[in-house]
Amino acid sequence: MKKSLFVLAALAAAGLAQAQATDTLKKIKDSGAVTMGVRESSGALSYTLGDGKYTGYHVEICSRVLADVQKQLGLAKLETKYQPVTSQNRIPLVQNGTVDIECGSTTNNATRQKDVAFAVTTFVEEVRIAVKANSGINSIGQLAGKKVATTTGTTSVQTLRKHERATGVNFEEVFGKDHADSFLLLESGRADAFVMDGAILAGNIAKAKNPADFKIVGEVLSVEPIAIMIRKDDPNFKKAVDDSIKGMMKSGDIAKLWDKWFLQPIPPANTKVGMVVNDNTKAAWASPNDKPMEDYAKK
Repeated sequence: MKKSLFVLAALAAAGLAQAQATDTLKKIKDSGAVTMGVRESSGALSYTLGDGKYTGYHVEICSRVLADVQKQLGLAKLETKYQPVTSQNRIPLVQNGTVDIECGSTTNNATRQKDVAFAVTTFVEEVRIAVKANSGINSIGQLAGKKVATTTGTTSVQTLRKHERATGVNFEEVFGKDHADSFLLLESGRADAFVMDGAILAGNIAKAKNPADFKIVGEVLSVEPIAIMIRKDDPNFKKAVDDSIKGMMKSGDIAKLWDKWFLQPIPPANTKVGMVVNDNTKAAWASPNDKPMEDYAKK
């Protein structure tokens, strides 16, 4: 009997610890600080300016969300710490509490929803192919025998493999450790193409020494909802994040942020990404949801 009571007490304590671990609002209020997961080179979504400074479409959205959280909690001051993440470690760092809110370029899919939660979709991405403008490559069917770069830990790896099986096109995959590294493989001639989210491709091309040397071509390989990532089973924090983003959608502020980051010159080189908002993204703003990419798959 005593042993049973001990086991029950241990389970209750574990449950309490888990509840505390996923109560992000309490964690933020108690510490007066929050940790934002950011990317080094996720196009105009999230990137570094150097010296520990990060910016971009998703970084600014998250900054506005956290300002609303600060008001909600009645904090006179809220310190935002930045934690660079990669495609490989972003989910574990959210799960283990190192990162409270991940503001990069993460696809919301059914597999990831088992481990983490996502805010309402802020951008619906189209995976495309970037090549050198003089390559003669215009579609995935022309990648036979070529070297194709993608970034380790991204969904584009799965997309590539699916298309390789579907079309019978045999190509060699080469992997960059992050998006800048993958683009460098293309830029340096070590890869013939780079397959990734269109915004990331466009952002890296815009920052290249000679942007006109590159082009985005071919079929849309997949349609993927990109969203801000948070810990699973934390409904209060998810509601706070979602409510803030929905407010931006309703007011039209999110459309203004899109214009700022994708259609206007952005730092550090004051180049334009030049990517008009697509219809899927407009639909996500009009009807906020956190549906996974599987719901976007063609029937």
